Amino acid sequence: MGDQNHNCSGLGVSIAFVSGAMLGAMAAILYAPHSGEETRRAIKGYARRTEEDVLEKAKEIRTDISHTMEEAKRYLKETEATIAAALTAGKEAFKKERADRA
Repeated sequence: MGDQNHNCSGLGVSIAFVSGAMLGAMAAILYAPHSGEETRRAIKGYARRTEEDVLEKAKEIRTDISHTMEEAKRYLKETEATIAAALTAGKEAFKKERADRA
């Protein structure tokens, strides 16, 4: 039970944070002692700010994903080159060993 590994992605944490913030703010607005017009205005303002925050977070996530994909591509190219070199060296060694035994 102590070996459980809880991995949280940045996207999951971001969604949880934004959702919690929205629910908390909505509860605070709804229970605040303001008139209906003031409350509606506050909700509209909060919705606008939340939309801006979500769009900004989406841009950040898109940038992070793009960066991660570029790193993965670079790593795969490096790994491909390493494997190709190892395969070539193995073939050469095999040919040499075969020639030495003949």
